[in-house]
Amino acid sequence: MPSSAVHAFTDPDEYAASIRATTADLTVTRRGLFNAKLIRIDLHHLWMQRFAEDLPRVAYSANIAGRVIISFRTQPGPALLVDGSQMRLDDVIRHSDAQEYFRRSDGAASYGSMSLPVETIASIEEAMVGCALPPSRSALTISPSPPAMAKLRHLHAAAGRLAEYAPEVIAHPEAAWGLEQSLIGAMFGCIDIGEGNEDRSALRQHAAIMRKFHRVTEENPDQALYIPEVCAAIGASERTLRVCCQEHLGISPKRYLLLRRMHLVRRALRAADASATTVTEIATRYGFWQFGRFAGEYKLLFGELPSITLARPITG
Repeated sequence: MPSSAVHAFTDPDEYAASIRATTADLTVTRRGLFNAKLIRIDLHHLWMQRFAEDLPRVAYSANIAGRVIISFRTQPGPALLVDGSQMRLDDVIRHSDAQEYFRRSDGAASYGSMSLPVETIASIEEAMVGCALPPSRSALTISPSPPAMAKLRHLHAAAGRLAEYAPEVIAHPEAAWGLEQSLIGAMFGCIDIGEGNEDRSALRQHAAIMRKFHRVTEENPDQALYIPEVCAAIGASERTLRVCCQEHLGISPKRYLLLRRMHLVRRALRAADASATTVTEIATRYGFWQFGRFAGEYKLLFGELPSITLARPITG
């Protein structure tokens, strides 16, 4: 049944958990209050989303298998990178099946995505070119013609406006079918026109290092990690890891690990019973020992002292 939803978020974790077709581990990289807007539309076969975020962040994303996903910028803005490559305003990224990658923004970012089941894509390709094209083993950056890109961006925005102001249109099966066919046509107008270039060898190697880096952090969520042991675990030099993190995250690995631990502390404080634990106990669990400095950095990053977060009633 076709449906749509429009959500506003101030919590990065809730925002990340609401993203369709992708599991995202999101870390905000600048101090301030986070705000994001997500529009989700599910048609008969096609899913689409529109994203707007006001703070820079990095997210390790894992797309679900079995769907062909494209993404593109919906508005100009600061740098937005996928797997270390710039996401330019006039480009479309066709993601590989079940791709895992870092998506990084340097400021406020607006972008969109669309996806179709692999079998639907295959049947359309067979009808258009006589055979189903083999799936790409890596992401493709495609530069469509300006008219094709403009059509995709226009239809995507129009669907977003329907979700906000006339959701009953999307819920109508026949209207949803017509909208879906228009969007699929615009999608194929972009991914079949223009030249796709597979990531260069160095970028693929760096992406592999970053996937190992993420696995190490995921396997040790309650442990303070340090650069020498991380480098040993992933088999890369400190210099190479710095280059990769700067390329994919825009910050050093040391800074990223610190920010990640701060977010883990915040999650733990929000889930804890204030009568059974203390800020010091939780901060210590995640490797912080200079508690005055920790509290100051926490307030700058999240806008409140850790004691306030702990004292807030548990919701959900």
